[in-house]
Amino acid sequence: MSYVELHAHSAYSFLDGASLPEELAVQAAELGYEALALTDHDGVYGSLEFAHAAKAFGVRPITGAEVTLADRSHLTLLVETPAGYANLCRLLTAAHAGTRPVGRETDPPLDPSLDVELLLEHREGLVCLSGCARHGLAVRDPNAAARLARAFGPERFFVELQRPYERGDARRNALLRDLAAALGVHTVATGDPHAHDPSRIALQDVLVAIRNRASLEGCERERRGNRESVLLPPAAMAERFPGDLDAVARTAELAGRLEFDLTQELGYRYPDFSDGSESAILQLRRVCDRAFHQRYEPCNRLLQSRARARLDEELALIDELGLAGFFLLHWEVLELARECALEVRGGSVARNVLPPGRGRGSSVGSIVCYLTGLSHVDPVEAELSLGRFLNRELDSVPDIDLDFPRDIREKLIVAVTERYGREHAALVASFATYRSRGAIRDVGKALGLPYADLERLARLTDGWNAKRVGEEIAALPDAERKLRSPRWRAFADLCFEIAGLPRHISQHPGGMVISSRPLVELVPVQPCAMAGRQMCQWDKDSCADAGFLKIDLLGLGMLSAVEDCVERATRSGMTPPIDLSRIPLDDQDVFEEIRQADTVGDFQIESRAQMQSLLRTQPENLDDLTVQVALVRPGPIQGKAVHPYIEHRQRLREDPGFVPPVDHPLLAEPLRSTLGVVVFQDQVLDVAIAVAGFTVGEAEGLRRAMSRKRSHAALEAYRGRFVEGALGNGVDEETANRIYDKLVGFSGFGFPKSHAAAFGLLAYQSAWLRHHYPAEFLCALLNAQPMGFYPPASLVRDAQRRGVEVLPPEVNRSAAKATLEDVAVRVGLEYVSSVGEDDAATLVEERERGGPYRDVRDLAQRAPIDEGGLEALVASGACDCFGSSRRTLLWELGLVPRSASVPGTRGAERQLALPLEPTVETPALPPQTDWERMLADYRT
Repeated sequence: MSYVELHAHSAYSFLDGASLPEELAVQAAELGYEALALTDHDGVYGSLEFAHAAKAFGVRPITGAEVTLADRSHLTLLVETPAGYANLCRLLTAAHAGTRPVGRETDPPLDPSLDVELLLEHREGLVCLSGCARHGLAVRDPNAAARLARAFGPERFFVELQRPYERGDARRNALLRDLAAALGVHTVATGDPHAHDPSRIALQDVLVAIRNRASLEGCERERRGNRESVLLPPAAMAERFPGDLDAVARTAELAGRLEFDLTQELGYRYPDFSDGSESAILQLRRVCDRAFHQRYEPCNRLLQSRARARLDEELALIDELGLAGFFLLHWEVLELARECALEVRGGSVARNVLPPGRGRGSSVGSIVCYLTGLSHVDPVEAELSLGRFLNRELDSVPDIDLDFPRDIREKLIVAVTERYGREHAALVASFATYRSRGAIRDVGKALGLPYADLERLARLTDGWNAKRVGEEIAALPDAERKLRSPRWRAFADLCFEIAGLPRHISQHPGGMVISSRPLVELVPVQPCAMAGRQMCQWDKDSCADAGFLKIDLLGLGMLSAVEDCVERATRSGMTPPIDLSRIPLDDQDVFEEIRQADTVGDFQIESRAQMQSLLRTQPENLDDLTVQVALVRPGPIQGKAVHPYIEHRQRLREDPGFVPPVDHPLLAEPLRSTLGVVVFQDQVLDVAIAVAGFTVGEAEGLRRAMSRKRSHAALEAYRGRFVEGALGNGVDEETANRIYDKLVGFSGFGFPKSHAAAFGLLAYQSAWLRHHYPAEFLCALLNAQPMGFYPPASLVRDAQRRGVEVLPPEVNRSAAKATLEDVAVRVGLEYVSSVGEDDAATLVEERERGGPYRDVRDLAQRAPIDEGGLEALVASGACDCFGSSRRTLLWELGLVPRSASVPGTRGAERQLALPLEPTVETPALPPQTDWERMLADYRT
């Protein structure tokens, strides 16, 4: 008998489903299913991933969701038509709208809740099932189910029968059959599987325990209690419902009607500026021509000529590909960023000289990006190629990544949402998946393992791969005892199984989708944990698969530090406003510091690996720095390019006539700038074209096969094409395979040259500021934390080594963040441990409101921080200005009667405990030794 499962859950029913969508698709194919519906709780998070996987395995995917109503009952909604999918997206968006109330966005989200009236309004194109055995609407409120049955009609409303082998199954199903008969509708059988295989049932129980913040014993009622909630063969489902075979057969009949295909064109369009009197390409040309005159008129005629030819060629290609609106949209977002920058920077003349953001990635190779302000690197002068970013064989819209200072980016994300409308713009989602530490803590708590043992193991783990937890247990001193315990063995197995499963949804760092058609009809949208933000329910891969244009608005800490440094240097009055686009790019004092690996705090070249490499490569100019930034990356390292490059560079310094060796003469030109080795992603394309005769599109396909979810089968398929093409160009088979192996070794873990050029320029600019304005640069670095490789203490020590005076925190002089006092850097109060950012800000606010703190008693009675924070201030030396020893201050602090409440943040008051009144005088206490002071400084 034919059966189609119309109610199934994946791991995107967070902390409930125990299988990934692809695992369900594979299992369905092996069990002989013709179709399968994915109906995760209140979302379509994994639906597109599932749809592609199911089709690949010959199973027809059905899109749906199990929605939660206001009374906490459930309904299963299945999509029949495109209009039905648009309605499902709107309904899910509405269900999540109230999950993060205004003013409480950072609190744990409330449960989604769908209003029945809204469901009735948006029921077109949807089929409604009455819900699951435990929480189904027909079980909980038959009268409400009757209302929906009348609204949907007998062709689109079905009473759902389930048999999870729990107490009361027979009675419940009998009542549901009677209800269906009374309403004049049919029944359908569903299995409600939460795992693809019985081996995952134990994990499903653990997930339920995690969701309920309990142990397995503590959530027995919420767990399923048996091994029946799995995807069963169709024949087994027929055996489960011997008296309801018509309900079993009806699933296949209904599935035949549910023809909507999520993998087909959804109707997404980005704003393409085609509705004006002037075509998009003419608008783009006008913007580029205006900037061309400003940027290239001062240049020599040869560069002007090359730039004009490059611009004409690029605009023709953009017109041919129909991407003019794509570039105009990014340009408009950048113009919006300029407005945000003006608002953030206020009257700062110094910061307003700087651009609001910078491009990175392969888009830096585009002259159109350069002229529209989307890149700050001249691709003509830097000899950057376009093919990695834009070519005639492009099968999706290209990526333009934009970096912004953090404060500008925060405003820009909200501004973009407001500019295009909350129905048309949203952030891309990201799914937090289980890694080793999270798995150890969550699974261990569910199994009731000792907290101390779990914390010790969590601290010892590598933090990433939860599949290795069993190996890490084996490395513990008491491993033998643990591995004899069935509970610890089960713990290792469950950590292995939970690895990579999504735990919850979060927002992408800066990827945004903008749509001319309402986005809420293409994918559900829900609020973020940050006020004013919202995100769609798909991650970047699903958005790309759906053909959505993703604009990346990324926050880069070094840009924040650079802007802060420039502003402080100008504010001191010792220098005119610094325009980083006009600083000399060949400052040999700066390059000498770089060659000596004196680069702590410099962007991209401060790691230990970079320092060791710098001592050997000895970069002399910006081109060398571009290579350097890209060299210490996994791609060149795995591709065995680092040591040959360094060796060739040393040989070239000794003998200017040295010609770097290559595996074949055809490689000489593609690898000329990198001395015979592959350093940049672009060179994968260049080598494939030069050696094997690939077209630009084929070469880009090879690069993608190497980068996104590296497929061994796809790479081997390209090997045949590569070797065949190389043989046709006179390359022998052994050499062709050797070249290809090096490309595969490089894989996708490298920078495009354009990306490296953008980062190389920022690396030089940061090194230039560090050299010429060391105090301002340190102050800016401290205020931009967390970022880079080094903690604040290391940055301070490095600056002191170079002659920068650093003053300790002081409650009556320090601001919340680091500041400049003449030529010295004063450490901010928020750098004292146990004093948070908000506490430091309110300490300063209270000092400005009520005057300087007179002594430790005055501080304790006025300060809006707890006892631990006050003790840390004393121990760190921030209260040395009161004139007593730190031991004496700590003694007095413990005796100070504090007010019942003190001023808090945002004008609120904070309640404090009332200690006993002091009954003795402060005794004479010995001063701290130098060793004790050093320890206190280190700890605080």
